[in-house]
Amino acid sequence: MKTTRIYMLLVTVFFLATAALYINCIPNYYHALIDRCITSGCGLSVPALGMEPGGMPVQQTALWLVLIDVSFTMLFYASAAIILWKGGREPMGLLGALALVAFGTTFPSLVMVGSEGTPLLKQWFMGVSTIAWSAVSLFCLLFPNGTFVPRWSRYAFVLIMLQNLINFFSGGSMWEHYGLPIVFQFVWFLSTVALLIYSQVHRFRNVSTPEQRQQTKWVVYGVSVTFIGFAIITLMFSPVVNDGSATMFIWLNAALHMTLAALPITLTLALLRRRLWDINPLVNRTIVYGALTLAIVLLYAASVLYLGKVLNNWNPLVVSFIVTALVAVAFAPIKEWLQRQVNRMLKGRHDDPYAVLLELGVQMAEPLAPEAMLEVIAGKVKEALRLPYVGVAIGVEGQETVIAEAGEGRGQHELQAFPVVHRGRALGTVYAASRSPGEAFSAEDNLFLEVLLRHAGPLVNNADMLQAMRKLAEDLQESREKLVLAREEERRQIRNNLHDDLAPRLAALALNAATARKFVERDPAAAIAMLDELRSTIRSTVGDIRTLVHDLRPPALDELGLVGAIRTRMDELSKPALLLAGEENAKPLRFELDVEGALPALRAAVEVAVYRIVTESMVNTVKHANATVCRVQLAVMERERLYVEIRDDGASNPQHPIWSGMSSGIGLMSMRERAAEIGGECGFERLETGGMRVWAQLPLNHTEASKDKGEKLA
Repeated sequence: MKTTRIYMLLVTVFFLATAALYINCIPNYYHALIDRCITSGCGLSVPALGMEPGGMPVQQTALWLVLIDVSFTMLFYASAAIILWKGGREPMGLLGALALVAFGTTFPSLVMVGSEGTPLLKQWFMGVSTIAWSAVSLFCLLFPNGTFVPRWSRYAFVLIMLQNLINFFSGGSMWEHYGLPIVFQFVWFLSTVALLIYSQVHRFRNVSTPEQRQQTKWVVYGVSVTFIGFAIITLMFSPVVNDGSATMFIWLNAALHMTLAALPITLTLALLRRRLWDINPLVNRTIVYGALTLAIVLLYAASVLYLGKVLNNWNPLVVSFIVTALVAVAFAPIKEWLQRQVNRMLKGRHDDPYAVLLELGVQMAEPLAPEAMLEVIAGKVKEALRLPYVGVAIGVEGQETVIAEAGEGRGQHELQAFPVVHRGRALGTVYAASRSPGEAFSAEDNLFLEVLLRHAGPLVNNADMLQAMRKLAEDLQESREKLVLAREEERRQIRNNLHDDLAPRLAALALNAATARKFVERDPAAAIAMLDELRSTIRSTVGDIRTLVHDLRPPALDELGLVGAIRTRMDELSKPALLLAGEENAKPLRFELDVEGALPALRAAVEVAVYRIVTESMVNTVKHANATVCRVQLAVMERERLYVEIRDDGASNPQHPIWSGMSSGIGLMSMRERAAEIGGECGFERLETGGMRVWAQLPLNHTEASKDKGEKLA
């Protein structure tokens, strides 16, 4: 902090000393203009001017030249004073103020002409000129964070400093001192300016933060306008273009200084950065009116040359009037055309969404997949608005997934979301990156996107449906694979049971029967004992066979039907439920069965699925629900579907998931799979009043099941 105050004090002292010496040179400059500069010339600073008869006198010409130079310098001084006052505690602020003071002092001819005859004063301003070009170059290479970007630019700055020092020791005319052609000076000037602009552009793209990018825009704009204007207007001082009159020199001098006045204004806005106005409209207007001015001048010159030859016998006043009228008529169409071209160059075709839609329609007429169509839309939006990145995202399995994009570096840009709505439903989102960080989309951009996305809604809907169909197809394939695996596993288990258990028992029975036959005559008592053991084994084997058959299909379904089998299972479960209630001194669990109307004949697969879902749910209620009522409801719904619901009033912990503590028999997943196998649905939910609800909707016939699967895939 202390070092910064010392630097601020040194810059302030330099500012005041230079300003005082500058003011002291004003009278000397005025008298030098009158005495010798206007009539005989003062070197490169002020050439000899041709005084027009009846034109401005020498004194008035000198006054105008003094006013132009002083106004230019005072603008630089005012900007430097504001920066020292508001931002003098920052290193870049001090460097910017130093550059403005030095450049604003030495660029006009005033100090160089006014200090002639005073060697010490002349050397002071030569040193100030060296500081000016060095400080401006260093500022452009360091702004806004005080580091050289790219790093090799520090070596380029060493060359710039070396050239400025050589120029200082050569008396301010290095090129003439060493006899170098003027083309060398011109190439050096363009190379230096290109380096300074490139440094800021490179920093803008790769290093700067959003706020720093906005600052950089102002600096690049000011430096570009300043030096490009300086190069163009300097060429107009050539005798080929300039007639050497005092009036022409005053106008060119005023235009040159006015062009360079962009530098202090833009640097002040960039350094203070308290309120960074959007520079894009200013750049737009500058390009438009610069190109418009050039076009009007060329049109006027071409018209004068052409009509002057064609109408050489006419009065020149009439020819001049015709040319002026032609330029006036062409002014508005040229301006409109240039404005449209510049808008498209900077922001794309946001002002003509229907032309973009027409081009898009031509591309959509080609046979493309929905994803390819969305990629075409993303590419068209990117191209039309000149954006770095555009992506289209839809929901896939509950997660937002980008399915089409144009451009690269999605994570490197600031994205703005635009929902895609079709028939009142949000189908997806278009993510568009700003043209530059921190830059918002204009009203024209939003209108363009609104029109385009309105027509893109059906395409996004098709892509969404295609993704859903693919997911359903994948689920169907997975279910089929599970069914095949389950079937083969069940077959293997039956084969193992038959081969490893039942077959040996039957073989043993045959062996025991043969042995008993031999003992019938020799030892009847032993034969009777063998037959008794054989009978016991046969009964056990029959029980095992019944168990095996029961696992394949509950026999109660064939004996009692679905309703009777469920009632029997309720009776079986009521006994352990009654015992548990007696041990815990609680109210016993009561089962209720509600069948609305007579059930139609059910397919075997439907009966098994309903029975398994109902019995597993009742077992879970007995074991885990701590309920007093378990109610089972069967009803036939519309479209020939059977509705099954199992509801209890248990006091289960709402913090635990539905799966928690439930039996590992068929299980919840198995219930869903049994329902899905026959084209139905199964779900589970925890009731707000306590307890659990298991529901299922199953098709009653095979045709309806096939139709339901088809609708899901569609």
